[in-house]
Amino acid sequence: MDFEYTAEQQLLRDTVTEFLAARYDLEKSRAAARIGIGWQPEIWHAFATEVGILGAALPEQVGGFDGGPIETLIIAEAFGGALVVEPYVDTVVVGAGLLRRAGGARAEELLRGIVSGEVITALAALEADSGYNLAKVSTTARRDGDDWVLDGAKTVVTSAPLATHLLVTARTPDADGVSLFLVEAGTAGLTLHSYRTIDERRAADITLDGVRIPADALLGSEGAADDSLATAADEAIAAISAEAIGAMRRVLADTVDYAKQRRQFGVPIASFQVLQHRMVDMYFELEQAVAATYLVTLKLGAPKQERARAAAAAKATIGRAARFLGQSAVQLHGAMGMTEELAIGHFFKRLTAIQFEWGTTDQHIARYAALTRP
Repeated sequence: MDFEYTAEQQLLRDTVTEFLAARYDLEKSRAAARIGIGWQPEIWHAFATEVGILGAALPEQVGGFDGGPIETLIIAEAFGGALVVEPYVDTVVVGAGLLRRAGGARAEELLRGIVSGEVITALAALEADSGYNLAKVSTTARRDGDDWVLDGAKTVVTSAPLATHLLVTARTPDADGVSLFLVEAGTAGLTLHSYRTIDERRAADITLDGVRIPADALLGSEGAADDSLATAADEAIAAISAEAIGAMRRVLADTVDYAKQRRQFGVPIASFQVLQHRMVDMYFELEQAVAATYLVTLKLGAPKQERARAAAAAKATIGRAARFLGQSAVQLHGAMGMTEELAIGHFFKRLTAIQFEWGTTDQHIARYAALTRP
């Protein structure tokens, strides 16, 4: 596949990579994730003000640089290689994408806030019995005078403890489809049970008990959010696939370096043929994942069925590759692979979590089969 960056895209890649190398310390970010507030706000604002990457893929009319999916891929891949925990995908990819498609003055105001680093969003869509089906929604929204009143519960809302605004899916009495509502953090009746996930990110289970929001909190038309949510899911898959590529590149490089240094029976273990074969297999899995990620990135603007097939194929391929590279890296490092001191263990946790975000490997294999069935 011919996939060459333009001069501007190469500059973006170099800028992000150099910034992360100079300013994003892994030990400091892990400490913030484990025992701090879960992220580094000063880094997030630097993303906005110093390197301008929060608006790289957003329209110029909201202060962005009018980029697109390839710019998102470049940034997400760099973030994966540095194990960035800040909520880029939840806010800039999912949240901004939903707001752009919803349109309106309120959405445009929030998009400007995302570009400036002041607004952080989280999508509250999954429920206890919904699996990864975004259309399976039990949360309700009813009119009360000029307001909307929300009741229900959402589960595993990633980045919710950090968010200034939640994007909540609900069903209304007068529409067959799903509606999308904007709920500000701290609204009365909104309760968050926050926790740290296996990959040291922040999430929450949410209860909405008579949450009253104004009429303009409805984003887009009533009952018309299904297609936008499906698009957001595929855009998120493309972004976390790129993040996984960045993480897997780092995992493979660290494993090869370790194998060259670690000596057994008087020679580096990299000289053992069976371990060479394993590292070659890791490389092959990575390259297949790269191709699948590039494909879904290029297909995000394609018709719905074509886009969905590419997303399902990418997520299934990434899931398999992330599992193989993560487990192989830990095995080749021995017991050291899971220690806090080495980066490998932290990357392994993130790659494990990515396998289950936005649908599991098995679910996307089944999805791809259904989409290609005559």
